[in-house]
Amino acid sequence: MTQAQADDILSLNNIEVIYDHVALAIKGVSLAVPRGGMVALLGANGAGKSTTLKAVSGLLKPERGQVTRGDLRFEGQDIERLMPQQRVRRGIVQVLEGRRVFEHLTPDENLVAASAVTGCNRQETLRRRDRVYGYFPRLGERCAAQSGFLSGGEQQMLAIGRALMTEPKLLMLDEPSLGLAPFLVAEIFEIVQRINREEGLSVLLVEQNAMAALEVVSRGYLMENGRIVMHDSADAMKRNPDIQEFYLGGHEGKDFSEIKHYSRRKRWLS
Repeated sequence: MTQAQADDILSLNNIEVIYDHVALAIKGVSLAVPRGGMVALLGANGAGKSTTLKAVSGLLKPERGQVTRGDLRFEGQDIERLMPQQRVRRGIVQVLEGRRVFEHLTPDENLVAASAVTGCNRQETLRRRDRVYGYFPRLGERCAAQSGFLSGGEQQMLAIGRALMTEPKLLMLDEPSLGLAPFLVAEIFEIVQRINREEGLSVLLVEQNAMAALEVVSRGYLMENGRIVMHDSADAMKRNPDIQEFYLGGHEGKDFSEIKHYSRRKRWLS
């Protein structure tokens, strides 16, 4: 179990989530994100990673899910009863899987729209927009194009840029590498690292691409079937033989898609 520390911006203690009052999706999940830190939540598709993020951002209700047990704290305060927009104003923002942008709007219009939830004035909106273009200059070059015609990488940059327009304290990224070429993944992760370093923005990164994630975070959690089954420093997780075999391709160069996860019992489940 992860014990909350004074310097943790986010802490989950023994959280359970149920869908439709029947399906138990995550089971006693505990994790913490230190203030100004970068943490990865790893695991295969369906492990419960996105559900964990939605428990934090308050997006379970539209999917008929609810937190039924546990303690969910942001900056030491219980946020479980807060509406999603209230959590955004507190500084929690989630970039959903799938690069969800307003495709009929330009990047400029997308960014301005994202700032509305915080109620900032025009001058502040333009300052935030220019900061986003500073981190993602490619968006500045395409600022007048229709967002639906941007490349996948550019749309992911825009999705992250929209989140930054809310001036978050905690940025949660759900599968940002999905469907992108490796060089684009590296570029986006490098920019997120830069934002973390320059602004002290805390980051919780959900990824199936364990190798890419563990290169940029300081700590990782591994999720299987709705439970946290391992957590350690990123360096220690990269050296772990089970992680190498099942999530990093192993010593023999196996591809993740070729590995049968249950061909033998994982040692961390023994």
